[in-house]
Formats: sequence, structure tokens, C-alpha cells
Amino acid sequence: MTDSTQDYQNLDPETILQAVESLGYWCDARTLTLNSYENRVYRVGIEEQPAVIAKFYRPHRWTDAQILEEHQLTQDLADQEIPVIAPIQQDGQTLFEYENYRFSLYPLTAGHAPELDNLHHLEWIGRSIGRMHTVSRYFPFQTRPHINIESYAIQPVEWIKSHDFIPNYIVAAYEAITDQLIPKLQSAFDQVDTPSIRLHGDCHAGNILWSDDIPHFVDFDDSRMGIAMQDLWMLLSGDQQEQALQLQKVLKGYGQFMDINPAEIALIEPLRTLRMIHYSGWLAQRWSDPAFPMNFPWFSTESYWESHILSLKEQYSLLDEEPIAWIPEYD
Repeated sequence: MTDSTQDYQNLDPETILQAVESLGYWCDARTLTLNSYENRVYRVGIEEQPAVIAKFYRPHRWTDAQILEEHQLTQDLADQEIPVIAPIQQDGQTLFEYENYRFSLYPLTAGHAPELDNLHHLEWIGRSIGRMHTVSRYFPFQTRPHINIESYAIQPVEWIKSHDFIPNYIVAAYEAITDQLIPKLQSAFDQVDTPSIRLHGDCHAGNILWSDDIPHFVDFDDSRMGIAMQDLWMLLSGDQQEQALQLQKVLKGYGQFMDINPAEIALIEPLRTLRMIHYSGWLAQRWSDPAFPMNFPWFSTESYWESHILSLKEQYSLLDEEPIAWIPEYD
């Protein structure tokens, strides 16, 4: 991972506007910073036209080929009239460069977060993800990585341990629980034989816009190869009974277009555990970017690491419990 301290120091408002105008737009000088930390994303006003979303990619993270694979996936889905927000094409191109910053433009789409406690919404989302997977299962990524134990657990843990983020008095506790978790997670995945497909990869409510009574999927920046359940489990919350009902609705919709391997249900908690480890590693790897200490000040506190270790211990126990019970629901 490269040091990200200097990644965005030259991306000022003037550079943002000039980048957009380099593609033939005439900006009205209005910009609004949107909620994004991995990249920098702005709503940019355009004279006598709808505003556009300008996404400036974090330098050194993805190669051009990896970004274009993400764009190709969203275009494949859009071509099948699946509600995703694909980048704007200009002369067949979707990735542009200005002042050493790579960027893409997206249409502005209105909407609000889905109501994940609304079972109708969950079934709709499941149906849409099923449609997505009928397309994304073909033509696997050639350059984008997989969601696996190495990249989502081993590497983040090693980064955290080697950069002195954890208070000294609980370093041993962190090392002990991660040393126990990693082989347990690997064993869980080894027991499930299911193919990897192209995924959204980060399919939570914040990346879904509810508009025109249907879900629209945005921000495929974390798109990778992995198992289908990765795009489903983040829709679930609450206790096991609540999650069982939610899963039933999600898979009822999903099953109208794709079959799920029931064995993947046993990987919901392993996937949740991977995300917890990966998230703390992501914050650690980005800590030299000034935006991260400013927006995540709690990450460097003792209380965060005490709570994180406790959560990992709870996940270790959950991995031994029976998976969510799922009874297929049919109309």
C-alpha cells in the first residue's frame, strides 16, 4: 500500500472544474463535496444542463485496466436494463485524466436509501441483485482481485500489527484473537464449494438509491470476484430470527433470477467477520490521508481497539453457531 498523504493535495476546486470542462462541459462554478473517502466525489453544476457527478480515483489504488473492468461491468448491467449508475461515455471512453488525476463522470441520480426494515424493499433488492448476477456471472474479471482470506484478513492484520495502531496493553489480545480467527475463517470457506462471480462487492444500503419505486445500485469501486452471498448478507441485521425473515425475502426475490447455493448461508458470519477485519485495516492503511483522522478520530482511541477486539471475540463464538435457518418461500 502506498503512502496516501499527498494523493489529493492538488485537487482543489479550480482543478475539479477544469477537469470537467476539459471534456467539453461549461461548469457554473458550483461544486458540492459528496460523502466519499476512498476517492473524491463531487456534484458539479453545468450551465443549462443537469449537474454531473465527478469521481476522482485515488492514485495508486487501481490500475487503468481494473477501473475499466469496473466500468465494463456496470455497462454490461445497464445494457440489460438493470438499474445501475454507469459512467458517462464520451467517444467510447469512460476514464479520463487531468493534471495526473484519473476521473470519470456519472449522471446525477436522485433517490434515497432503501428501507431495509421494509420486507417489500428487501425482496425488490434481492430480485435486482439476482438480475445483476445473471449477467455478472459471465466473463470473469481478469485484473481485479478476489475477496478472500489473504486480502481481507491476513494483509490487514499484518498492516495493523506493523504500524503500531493498537495500544501496547492489548496488542497480545489482538494478535491472539486474529491468530484464532484466520484459520477458522479459512476452514469455513474451504468447506463451501461455490463459484466466484463478478460482484458489486460493497452492496450495503448506502450504495443503493431508492428511486421510481425500485433500487438503483451505485459505486462499484469495490467490485471484485467472490461468492454471490457477498452481495446479499449486508442487507441483513438484527437477531437471528429477524435475519432469517429478511433473508427469506431477499432470497425469494433473488431466486426469481438466480439460484443460491444454500451452503453459502453458512458463510454469512465469516463474511461479516472478514468485513470487520478489512474495515479496520482500510482505516489503518489510509491514516496518512488527512481526511481520515479528521473524519474517523475514534480510530486512534483505546476504546475503539478494546471494542474491536471484543467484537472479534464475539464473532469467533458466532462462527461456531448454526447458520441462519432458511426455508425457501414461493408465491
